[in-house]
Amino acid sequence: MAANASTKLRMLCLALPEATEKAMKRGPTYRVNDKIFAMDRPWEDAVSVWCKAPPGSQRVLVGADPARFFIPPYVGPKGWVGMSLGPGVDWDEVETFLRRSYSLVAPKRLADPALARTKSTKARS
Repeated sequence: MAANASTKLRMLCLALPEATEKAMKRGPTYRVNDKIFAMDRPWEDAVSVWCKAPPGSQRVLVGADPARFFIPPYVGPKGWVGMSLGPGVDWDEVETFLRRSYSLVAPKRLADPALARTKSTKARS
């Protein structure tokens, strides 16, 4: 399962405009303009993704669902949020989570279309 979750996460990250992957000691990071927007990390015997989040989001997400969201070490104090990719993960939600993080670090010319796609996907649901 872990390999499948990491493979799916990689596919979603690299589908974003100009996204790249950089191998790190603890797992891959996904970047745009050499700025990290997502990290594939193990967490409590499962794969997780750590992403940059808008101000205030960390408290709301972790407070609403602490079994799924958590404050990751090192980057958590900077507002990043971890999301478990264990059994039953909602990949549409993961994609929205990734796109939001991407939009926070990507140049405006790339970030706006990425967010627009997220909004149009939600409108179709």
